[in-house]
Amino acid sequence: MKKITPFLWFDGKAEEAMNFYTSIFKNSKALNVSSHSVTFELDGQEFIGLNGGPQFPFTEAVSFFIRCETQEEVDDFWEKLSEGGKKSLCGWLKDKFGVSWQVVPIVLFELLNDPDPNKSENVMNALLTMQKLDIEALKRAHQG
Repeated sequence: MKKITPFLWFDGKAEEAMNFYTSIFKNSKALNVSSHSVTFELDGQEFIGLNGGPQFPFTEAVSFFIRCETQEEVDDFWEKLSEGGKKSLCGWLKDKFGVSWQVVPIVLFELLNDPDPNKSENVMNALLTMQKLDIEALKRAHQG
């Protein structure tokens, strides 16, 4: 068991959220369901969801970062997680429960960390114009 587990406060929809998330992430499963809370795993990371009520809505101050290997992965997570939610800029979205996610191809870090500051700046400028991140467009920006 990991020492740190994300604990999410839902407005009465913890079980619905758990079922939504476990349907999207591979290697995921429900662990426990009660009237007040749920426990589940998403790709090996345990989460707890509480049916806490409307007092504390989610904000962008906390988000979950998804490292994607391919554009197919980016596309899949982006479309599924944003369904019923809100798409934003730079790979950020809010799902239908108000939880913020960042759907990011891991190649982005290699491109942004290029020792050539012009290449890095070109990538950042391209990134700032995108909602869903486009690996090929980021690579083209890197090439100038």
